Amino acid sequence: MALIKSIKGISPLFGEGCYLAENAVIVGDVQMGNDCSVWFHAVIRGDVNSIVMGNKVNVQDGAIIHCTYERAATVIGNNVSVGHRAIVHGCTLHDNVLVGMGAIIMDHAVVEENVLIAAGAVVLEKSHLESGHIYAGIPAKKVKVLSAEQFNDTVQRIANNYVMYASWFK
Repeated sequence: MALIKSIKGISPLFGEGCYLAENAVIVGDVQMGNDCSVWFHAVIRGDVNSIVMGNKVNVQDGAIIHCTYERAATVIGNNVSVGHRAIVHGCTLHDNVLVGMGAIIMDHAVVEENVLIAAGAVVLEKSHLESGHIYAGIPAKKVKVLSAEQFNDTVQRIANNYVMYASWFK
């Protein structure tokens, strides 16, 4: 069973159909929608501010979701994939976002819907990523339009696959 801890009397809340790996850690003010998955060694730490996640969010192995005390909550929409070892910190990710492996998203960044953030990209504090694009690099820059084919083959496919993968572990 995952490590689930209350902080200052606030416990994580989980929607229906969620999968939590045995060594995942979910702490404090975390609200998770339906059909979410939190994978091995992932940490979602709502100890200093809130973390709200929509439906069908997958937090892959070794990823970290956190926030900043009294300054930056974390809000994640629906159908979002947070790749292996990515860091999502005190920011807003709208619906249909793919955060690539090892990417970092800093406080007060806003990522609009239908965005792919490439592996290893660093989204700086207070950045605003526009809908329908791929962002890559350090710091992350808009590199091209996210085509319908790329969207379906990455953002949609990966989010759907993680719901399927989770079913194997339940």
